[in-house]
Amino acid sequence: MYARVVTFDGVDDERMAELAREIESGEPPVDVPATEMLLLHDSGASQAVAILFFENEDDYRRGDEALNAMPAGDTPGRRTSVTKYRVATRMTAPAVG
Repeated sequence: MYARVVTFDGVDDERMAELAREIESGEPPVDVPATEMLLLHDSGASQAVAILFFENEDDYRRGDEALNAMPAGDTPGRRTSVTKYRVATRMTAPAVG
């Protein structure tokens, strides 16, 4: 599994709320075969981090190409870095109840 971690500057609360609404009400892009996405926001610093998980390197490559081709207006803010990570381990809490 691989993760694409992208950092953004200049992300205000209004933009983050708008993105959250768009993401929650829409379908994931067909050309971005991510299995999961996390969008983190530090309101005080006006920064955001997007983490997308991909099952394999081919899916990562396809998603990376599609995301790099996105118009700047579709992103949370000004992109400051993009890093590829191999997911070494992952743990989720068991369901409660």
